[in-house]
Amino acid sequence: MIRTTTALVTLVALAAPAFAEGELNIYTSRHYDTDEQLYSDFTEATGITVNRIEGKADELLARMNAEGVNSPADIFMAADTSRMKRAKDAGVLQSIDSATLEARIPGYLQDVDNQWFGFSQRSRIIFYDKTTVENPPQTYLDLADPAYEGMVCHRSSTNPYSQTLLASIIENHGQEAATAWAEGMVNNFARDPQGGDTDQLRGLVSGECQISVSNTYYFARAIRTDVRGLPKDAIANIGWVFPSQNAEGAHMNLSGGGVAVHAPHKENAIKFLEYLSSDQAQLYFSGGNDEYPAVPGVGLSPSVAALGLFKPDDVDLSAVAENIPTAQQIFNTVGWE
Repeated sequence: MIRTTTALVTLVALAAPAFAEGELNIYTSRHYDTDEQLYSDFTEATGITVNRIEGKADELLARMNAEGVNSPADIFMAADTSRMKRAKDAGVLQSIDSATLEARIPGYLQDVDNQWFGFSQRSRIIFYDKTTVENPPQTYLDLADPAYEGMVCHRSSTNPYSQTLLASIIENHGQEAATAWAEGMVNNFARDPQGGDTDQLRGLVSGECQISVSNTYYFARAIRTDVRGLPKDAIANIGWVFPSQNAEGAHMNLSGGGVAVHAPHKENAIKFLEYLSSDQAQLYFSGGNDEYPAVPGVGLSPSVAALGLFKPDDVDLSAVAENIPTAQQIFNTVGWE
């Protein structure tokens, strides 16, 4: 098994290894040990050996571009719409035809040209300290209300989750409203944007902020197992709001994949994507990594179900992806670091 996790860009000059026809080569920026079962279950079901190269999304894309027509990559996988858009814009993916994927994956979780598909989801929601916040924000736009000045923690503007959230606000409310929101958020920051999603939750525990924004699976994981800095007695004081339930619904991030443009094993690649849409794999995304399935009607793990029912935003993520450059311009204009 090929598994590379660091210094991928420095490896692009190496000769591409030879692979047998009964194999599948996945370039992935998903960094979860729990994904091992997805690969082993696919191999058990099909007899196709999975070879995997792991790294940061941009490093993997640089590698695929450098390898060109000699790239052994069959699949590119990454978390978030913005990264899948970058892959499409880089020309490293190809359009595919699959009746199974068309039937299983909702249209709004597919690229308009079928170059990528979403297979699991996380909802980006509002968390707050129940001991200090009596009236938490109920919508994303509410986060910019001056009433919450100095209370909000958020990630940096360069983070794909931040970019996609703002891009969705542009799609749902327009560029003017999105700019006003971003400006209001900067005014309400309790600290400079920093850290990952778990750090936003830790900010609530430490008292550094009273309101934060994070993807659901980070909190669901803390419900299910021990997470450093999020002890069970502390997270009992954290409440959450699925935003905009009377409007567009809660924003959803996806984890997706597509077939590489020069895939040497295209049929195997399509089989793998179809496998990811199966009930078996969809159940595992929830049970193994506290995510929401992409396929409607698939059950949730207890840790995910504990967050409750909600209305998701079903905005077309392919359209949202087109707004990401504008979102970055807005971040730069308002001084969101």
